Amino acid sequence: MLYRFAGEAPEVLLVHPGGPFWARKDAGVWSIPKGEFDDTEDPLACALREFEEETGTALDPDEPVELGSVKQRSGKVVTAWAAEGDLDADSIRSNTFRMQWPPRSGQWATFPEVDRAGWFGLAEAREKLNPAQVEFLDRLAERLGLG
Repeated sequence: MLYRFAGEAPEVLLVHPGGPFWARKDAGVWSIPKGEFDDTEDPLACALREFEEETGTALDPDEPVELGSVKQRSGKVVTAWAAEGDLDADSIRSNTFRMQWPPRSGQWATFPEVDRAGWFGLAEAREKLNPAQVEFLDRLAERLGLG
């Protein structure tokens, strides 16, 4: 979870999932940049790789502070780290995926994994984020001495 300060208040960078299913959804679907890893991969290395794949920006591997894990409603366990930094949310470059679209049409289309990013204050981020990931905001606020 990349964060920065706008004056005294922290803001966090969130990403919106790409693809036609998410195109008209907003509240509760944004996420921290994340990806899956297996037992052979270091979770922090995965988090750094996924951040770069979803934003086009590499983070310093010595910066992140672990925020622990949460379990999403889907059953997926997300482990997160926080790092202070800044980037232009309007200029992110995400990796892509292919899927059949429209469904069962036989036509394939390519979509960005992340279609946009944005900086949000903690209150607005609570509304935007996948509900399970809101816990990361509380943990970040605590680490920053705000909670």
